Amino acid sequence: MTITAERASVSSGRETLTMSVGEFLLRRIREAGVTHAFGVPGDFNLELLQQMEDSGTLTWIGTCNELNGSYAADGYARLNGMAALIVTNAVGALSAINGVAGSYSEHVPVICICGSIPLRSMERGLGMHHTMADGTWDRFIRAYEPVTAAQARLTPDNAVTEIDRLIRTAWHDKLPVYMELPSDIAYLDIEVPADPLVLEEPPSDPERLRSCVAAIADRLSKAKSPAMLVDLDGDRYGAAAEVMGLAEKLQMPVAVAAPAKAVIDETFAHYLGIYNGKGSQPHVQEAIEGSDCLLDIGYRPIDLTSGSFTDHLPANKIHARGHSVDVGDDNYQAVTLREVLRGVIDAVPPVSNRATRQFTPAAMMTGNGADGSAKLTQAAYWQAIQGYIKSGDVLIAEDGTSYGAFGLHLPPNCSFVSQAIWGSIGYTVGSLLGTLTAAPERRHLLFVGDGSFQLTAQELSTMLRHDYKPVIFLINNGGYTVERCYLGKTSRFNDIATWAYRDLPKVFRPGTAARSFLVKTVADLEKALSAPNDNLIFIESIMDPYDAPLGVITGGNSGADIDYGPRGPQHRGNMMLRPSS
Repeated sequence: MTITAERASVSSGRETLTMSVGEFLLRRIREAGVTHAFGVPGDFNLELLQQMEDSGTLTWIGTCNELNGSYAADGYARLNGMAALIVTNAVGALSAINGVAGSYSEHVPVICICGSIPLRSMERGLGMHHTMADGTWDRFIRAYEPVTAAQARLTPDNAVTEIDRLIRTAWHDKLPVYMELPSDIAYLDIEVPADPLVLEEPPSDPERLRSCVAAIADRLSKAKSPAMLVDLDGDRYGAAAEVMGLAEKLQMPVAVAAPAKAVIDETFAHYLGIYNGKGSQPHVQEAIEGSDCLLDIGYRPIDLTSGSFTDHLPANKIHARGHSVDVGDDNYQAVTLREVLRGVIDAVPPVSNRATRQFTPAAMMTGNGADGSAKLTQAAYWQAIQGYIKSGDVLIAEDGTSYGAFGLHLPPNCSFVSQAIWGSIGYTVGSLLGTLTAAPERRHLLFVGDGSFQLTAQELSTMLRHDYKPVIFLINNGGYTVERCYLGKTSRFNDIATWAYRDLPKVFRPGTAARSFLVKTVADLEKALSAPNDNLIFIESIMDPYDAPLGVITGGNSGADIDYGPRGPQHRGNMMLRPSS
């Protein structure tokens, strides 16, 4: 990494440097632990991309469009802790906004940098392309206000303050931020701090921390059946080890909400499984809803993660967030999640005689082996996948029938990436590019349906371009089977064009050594799973359009009643895929 900088002065006891605005921005992103940037070039961001290439500060990963770039940045940040996305004014920013909104919904810190029109054009009122041609300049920064934690337009005067503020906000709040970099200021020199950017949690207020820890420890120590429920903030704030440490000391069961799958080691002695209201396994529902002291970590129920609003958590639960905790009527601010959990671990006496029923895999994962010549079914498919998973894998699961991956029993050190809350179909293909970039040393498994894949298929070419070697499991069931569970079992709007998916690696990169398989039977799948993973593997599995995991079917049926009401068309005969279909 080479950055041009000159020693400037020592002012107010701090050493400073002279550096261009763009170089300072790139330096700060690198100091935040980000080594790659995703996006699409456009004339308003080319000067920053040139600075990036000249300095080697970040490695550029160009994507096929800005939406895919935002998905890739999201996936990268989930494994790396933060990500950078670079787009151009208006057309690029609006293309990316869906993915950035997903990062906001799912608490993923992404720094979205938009190369914008020159500052002089704004000051002089000059009409520019990629605008509304009406003399307005703030439409797109305002568009990002609802889906980012902070926004700023950089100038030579505010760049130092605003760059640091936005990066720190993204890291602290675990949310995306948006900054506009006018194209004519990136090469202007400014005075910047010589000290590196430091990202660390501010210490908790001592009295609030002591009081909060004492209140939680008192309730847990007196409880006969304490339990914990962990949502995705347990991962975002790095608290998984503390959760398991507390569970171990109190012999206390731990369940997770669907967005937090694999946050807790599924081989951990006190791990129960996924809590999803009435959609939970009975022992999970009983442990969580029957607890006399439930500690939940960031639980956010929505229809798809609460069993269609059938969750019933104890009214006196303790609700812990990243920087505050509710204990009964008391709210504790200015405390950090990890400090609270560590304090509670130190404060509670150990328990040695409390039994915990451990996680048990779903039935379809433990059945007898299927006939190798039999037509491939969802049940046989996921049973075979269960045997393929190994420690350290990164699993990326798309909405739809690929949600069968939530029933897998994962070995230690696995990561599970999904978009269970935002649910933008096609997310996982772009996200896979991001996870591969963040952790190329790990094995990455994508589970995606044909309908979702068609939205973002182009990014397969980027993976091949960078010689990445994921294993892509594509279910070809002739359309949107997950939507058939809601409405339109046989309707044309749930059909899609037929693609030769297995041929796409060769289309996107002629001469590729990628291995492709067309799977129709269990034996076909077993053969594909035995292939060496020294190149990209693409497995297209043909399945019946009316075959789906039971949870997907029942979830869709319940969702239809919520979405369309008692007079909705789902009540007409044969309008949705049902468990007995």
